[in-house]
Amino acid sequence: LQPVESGGAMVQSGGSLRLSCTASGVTLDDYEIGWFRQAPGKGREGIACKNLNDGSVFYEDSVDGRFRISRDVSKTTVYLHMNDLTPDDTGVYICAIGGRGNVILPWNCERGRFHSWGQGTQVTVSS
Repeated sequence: LQPVESGGAMVQSGGSLRLSCTASGVTLDDYEIGWFRQAPGKGREGIACKNLNDGSVFYEDSVDGRFRISRDVSKTTVYLHMNDLTPDDTGVYICAIGGRGNVILPWNCERGRFHSWGQGTQVTVSS
């Protein structure tokens, strides 16, 4: 199960982007999905994670209200909708896939629960 991201680009501050994550056409019906960001010179942080099994969702404080995870009707693609982007959002965005069929409380972006990682897609926000 290898996630592949796409949709990264260079945008101006205030702009929007939609990132996509697929996994070899696998139906992502009840998997745990995470979007992580690695900013220049910083570690990888979980910014938006969703348990597709029960709908639990977690957004890191800096993106809450601006970013949203969704899934397409075919359930083969998970999106990260990013609005009102700022230069602080610059980084490599990595999709990760964890277990399936679980109910985890409290739900968050704990890295250890994700076992399949994509290569990432670059997002650059200019001021």
